[in-house]
Amino acid sequence: MKISSTVAATLCLSSTGITPDNTALALTWPRTKLALSHPQRSLQSTTSLRPTSSWTRRKPSHRTTISMSVAPQETRDGGRTTKEIAKELSLGVTLDGGPVIDFASVKDSSSRAERALADARKRYEASVADGTAASASTGVRLMGINDEVVEEVGYEIGEFVKEYVDAKSGETANSLVQKCAAYLRSKADDDTFPRPLDEAPAQFTHAEKARFDRLLSRAYEECGVVTSAFAKTFYLGTQVLPEPAMKAIWAVYVWCRRTDEIVDAPRPNAADPNQEMLTDLSEWEIRLEKLFDAGEVMDVLDLPLLDCKVKYPKLPITPFSDMIRGMLMDIPGLGQERYDTWDELHLYCYRVAGTVGLMSMPVFGCAPGYTDEMAKEPALSLGVAFQITNILRDVGEDAKKRGRVYLPQRDMERFGVTERQIFDQIVDDNFINLMKFEIARARMYYARALRGVPMLSPESRLPVQLSLDAYGKILDKIEANGYDSLTKRAYVGKWEKLAGIPASWYRTLDIAQALPLPGDWERPTLEDYEKVLEDMLEKKWAKERGRSVTSDYLQSLQKK
Repeated sequence: MKISSTVAATLCLSSTGITPDNTALALTWPRTKLALSHPQRSLQSTTSLRPTSSWTRRKPSHRTTISMSVAPQETRDGGRTTKEIAKELSLGVTLDGGPVIDFASVKDSSSRAERALADARKRYEASVADGTAASASTGVRLMGINDEVVEEVGYEIGEFVKEYVDAKSGETANSLVQKCAAYLRSKADDDTFPRPLDEAPAQFTHAEKARFDRLLSRAYEECGVVTSAFAKTFYLGTQVLPEPAMKAIWAVYVWCRRTDEIVDAPRPNAADPNQEMLTDLSEWEIRLEKLFDAGEVMDVLDLPLLDCKVKYPKLPITPFSDMIRGMLMDIPGLGQERYDTWDELHLYCYRVAGTVGLMSMPVFGCAPGYTDEMAKEPALSLGVAFQITNILRDVGEDAKKRGRVYLPQRDMERFGVTERQIFDQIVDDNFINLMKFEIARARMYYARALRGVPMLSPESRLPVQLSLDAYGKILDKIEANGYDSLTKRAYVGKWEKLAGIPASWYRTLDIAQALPLPGDWERPTLEDYEKVLEDMLEKKWAKERGRSVTSDYLQSLQKK
């Protein structure tokens, strides 16, 4: 499963799978109105239309299946049952009275995926208690760093810590990392960690503090190297951020990358690859909880994330935990290989991409007069937009290489597109009309996200705008390819992205709201995109069904 380009794009925020283009916060288009009231209401089992950040997730590359008993009539393709899906969807909360849903902390503890992860957690904790744990943390490599990562970077990750060890004093790499962690915890506010460690106040010499600072700086640098290797465009976008924010985004990206690798890495030597993966994932979640609860770390690449928590105390654990749930959704036998409705796909988009926007918000900060709560809806919209874009770009690749179809089944049915057609790579009028509809939906979410740009602190707007403009062009490329995403892959070249930087910069200025660029005057508003979606469905349904539309999306519009 790769943390797709969405993730990278979402992280830049400007983030769920990782390809070169990702961002995470919400953006705003000059011509759209700022509707910032937030009447929140719980959704019923059928929710309204709603990710990255940018964090989008790379698709699963292996197809091993985890089997668990379940009533056959309730089982959906991929292992999740209709009851499990409906229960989680019913827990989402609409934002702004519109098609964006916040699925934060939504999980069905009785689902097979959650039970499998909980069982793996119990086994791991029991093995730790009796001293038989074969933790991935004690391996030669850092957890979540596998052959693919090392090959892409060109050297072993984390080995640099040995350069800072005081071997003469008997210090080990691990003891050095723990001392550095204690040093960072000593700088935290009293309420940063809910369950702080019972430790004596840290007392270090100036020389020790200087050494810890150098180690931390090197760890951040390593995060930047990994980010650059896997998300080049995204990495370039971070270069325009202030240094503290740039490094923090690297740290978040690397955590997401490692999470993705834990789930997706091949395990040829494991007696039971699936069970080993679940054990590692449960250990990884325990590590996450310890870091956010008490500031505990296990290896040198945990230090940057700990430093982020210290510098940005409002950094929440929820989106990190939710991303782990998104990874589970891609696991055959536990997750979901087909999505019946847009609502179901929306949940996936939130978990693998929208979460990145929430991770990034404390780092990017808000402009005066705005709050994180106001920025949440645009941030989630951006992640959704990025993930939809990834899905539309990779329809053919997902089907051919992974046997997956992410497009909502009901949308395919409405437009007369079959799975056989997708696997056979047949581009006809039905497929073209389906793609037009899904592209319109993606642009509607981009329009919602664009409203958030002015909400960001001024120094954070450019990387977000850059990522949003560059990523949105993928939809233009799909159109230029005749809507053929079955045999062609939409791609925005490096020079085209660079050429767009001046325009993106101008759009971040306050004056752009009064004097938009020439091409921006005609850009459709959010209301225009919503009307396009409604008209497309009404015409399609009236022509082929002879009655009005009953889609989830139009129902959601009527609820506004």
